[in-house]
Amino acid sequence: MKTLVTLAVVAGLLIGLATQSVFAEQPSHRDLTPVPFTDVKVQDTFWAPRLKTNREKSLPHNFKWCEETGRFANFAKAAGLEKGKFEGIYFNDSDVYKVLEGASYSLADHPDPKLAARTDRVISLIAAAQQPNGYLNTYYTLVEPDKKWTNLASKHELYCAGHLIEAAVAHHRATGKETLLNVAIALADRIDTIFGPGKRVGVPGHEEIELALVKLYGLTGEQRYLHLADFFLKARGDKTDRQTVFGPYCQDHVPVSEQAEIVGHAVRAMYLYSGVADVASYTGNTGFIKAMDRLWNDVVLHKMYITGGIGARHQGEAFGDAYELPNESAYCETCAAIGLALWNHRLNTMHADARYIDVLERVIYNGMLSGVGMDWTHFFYVNPLASDGRHHRKPFFPCACCPTKVVRFLPSLPGYIYATAENAVYVNLFVGSTARLTVNGTPISLKQTTRYPWDGHVSLQLGIMTPREFDINVRIPGWCDKATIAMNGQPIDHLEIVKGYAVLRHTWKQDDQIDVTFPMKVQHIEAHPRVVADRGRVAVQRGPLVYCFEAVDNGGRVRNLMLDRNPDFQTEFRSDLLGGVVVIRAGVRGDRTATAVPYYAWDHRKPGAMAVWIRQDGKNRQPNVQDETWRKKLYRTLDPAKLGPSQPLTIADISTPTASYCHPSDSLLAIIDGIEPTNSCDHSVPRMTWWNHIGSAEWVQYEFDQPITVGSVAVYWFDDAPRNGGCRTPKSWKLLYRQGDQWKPVTTNAQPGTTIDRYNHLSFTPVKTTALRIQLQLKKGYSGGILEWKVQAN
Repeated sequence: MKTLVTLAVVAGLLIGLATQSVFAEQPSHRDLTPVPFTDVKVQDTFWAPRLKTNREKSLPHNFKWCEETGRFANFAKAAGLEKGKFEGIYFNDSDVYKVLEGASYSLADHPDPKLAARTDRVISLIAAAQQPNGYLNTYYTLVEPDKKWTNLASKHELYCAGHLIEAAVAHHRATGKETLLNVAIALADRIDTIFGPGKRVGVPGHEEIELALVKLYGLTGEQRYLHLADFFLKARGDKTDRQTVFGPYCQDHVPVSEQAEIVGHAVRAMYLYSGVADVASYTGNTGFIKAMDRLWNDVVLHKMYITGGIGARHQGEAFGDAYELPNESAYCETCAAIGLALWNHRLNTMHADARYIDVLERVIYNGMLSGVGMDWTHFFYVNPLASDGRHHRKPFFPCACCPTKVVRFLPSLPGYIYATAENAVYVNLFVGSTARLTVNGTPISLKQTTRYPWDGHVSLQLGIMTPREFDINVRIPGWCDKATIAMNGQPIDHLEIVKGYAVLRHTWKQDDQIDVTFPMKVQHIEAHPRVVADRGRVAVQRGPLVYCFEAVDNGGRVRNLMLDRNPDFQTEFRSDLLGGVVVIRAGVRGDRTATAVPYYAWDHRKPGAMAVWIRQDGKNRQPNVQDETWRKKLYRTLDPAKLGPSQPLTIADISTPTASYCHPSDSLLAIIDGIEPTNSCDHSVPRMTWWNHIGSAEWVQYEFDQPITVGSVAVYWFDDAPRNGGCRTPKSWKLLYRQGDQWKPVTTNAQPGTTIDRYNHLSFTPVKTTALRIQLQLKKGYSGGILEWKVQAN
């Protein structure tokens, strides 16, 4: 074993450093200290089975895939233990580190000799692959040994190093072992000899090293790591000592302290701002802190989905413009949602404000949990809020960041439930659990019992040897409009609420009990009127859970669902459905009842359409975008009294689009979403394309729920010639209607148009039909697509 641990770390090990650092000063600009994951045991019926299944199924599944895809073998080859070439993508090392981090959290929760031995074997390969000077990256060792540190923008050396450090810190805290910690310290020391003041000035294209270095500082107390993290953050966007910057995609366009709008790759942004929050919690950098406030407001008020998903655009896996939140074409990478949770947890510890945990809770019950299937071996990379039935989870991905991210985040959940302050305990999440913590030197045990998120009752029982006066602060979730709290059976009439927490000040004694009740009524939520995709629509939420409507529960279709003006929501716990869920039933137009299930549980039964946002009777599809009541809000509970007159269903409401093919990152529903393009190359609106079908014959059609009489259509073609893309307007097209089992051409004297930057109208002799089809021929050497297709009834 390499003896690379500093004297401070060795000393720390001798006095039990496994639970917390005794060398790094506690962050002076952090109001809360999280209770470590090692001191919390989850014992409920919702998360505990998931932690168990993550340990028993997801971790072995990810180990297996890392082995089969050559990720482990890369380390053996770099160590000279095996012969062969590097396998996979240049950042594949990071997936191994994330799996090890997840394994470490799981070992802390549940000692497992088999998992520990498997983890140790992989760590031995990693240690063997490290070079004598501390350098470690199997891609560069095997493929480009003479080009280390030459492509910080793209090749992820520092990103991989950061994930190694995070895994090492977690492994040490969970097990007390120093095997992986030795490797991480050696690599961090190597990086510190290359980058920093008076050395090389550079930043990683994909952020991660910054937050990892702060974690390493927190464990070892070595100031160099904190200073290096601070250096990387201050160099980002600063052109003073750098000839080139990487631009907005990497949040490298202006200095961090000057940033005000959240832009670029969503995952990178979350890693960056988590690191910024970490550094600021130690240094108190006011520029960083103010930037975090501005950026948090921007994402939460303008760019976050109701599920906690972020990153609207497939292109660049990036944030879009303000209120650009399409549903079926939403990207919402699982990694990005997890990153948002990590950032908000850090902001909560800095400011002791419950609004950050509200966001974290929204993520973990919706945008994160949807990313893993109930078998725990299939995963979503992308998490749309509507689907035509083609989107499904997969066992693994060539770029495997999401499965490995889930497997490391979930077992860390115990560390987000509780926190402490100087004379207070904070209850952030409502998860059945036991915790050991200390307040002003007094050891306390806390037992939480609840069926949350299905039930809103939470019971907290204290264990304390000597009575002590301190505060217990219970978060009141942002979705809850009226909570009730009783102490030892006596209701508290007037709650003191500070930053979203109910402050319970008391001289606590053994077996004192707090009972909290959050009424879990069903809410229908509306989005800001500037969110074009959600106009005239509502979403359904109960407690922290966002719901969705699946075709399998609703007669095979969801697009034509319209909630009654005053839906009588009914709830039922179904132990036999989707692992046990509360389903919601509500009246919809046509004297029918629609059924909704939690969003996280969709795509586990018969494939079919899904929608989070559905039509609401009386909800205006052309709202006032200047409505000042929306100030500082992106979502709010719908007030039925403000609904307008009933509106008839449009042709779009009763149409279902299908096509010969649609690119997976595009959306068939785009052609019917009513979002108006500004030109044929408008990349800010959803589209459907036949990419990469080149020069072929294709079709797209509308299926109508009932026969209708139509006499004209208008088509807005997608053409990305201005961007040198591969899509053009078609060579030719014609319109067909269905008569019985046959497709027949409409009768018209007009030539179907292919003009760019406007609608191409085609009038014809009216026909009564249940379907229309555009049949087209793509131009030689090009594909094509449609931004909008309108049908006019006669």
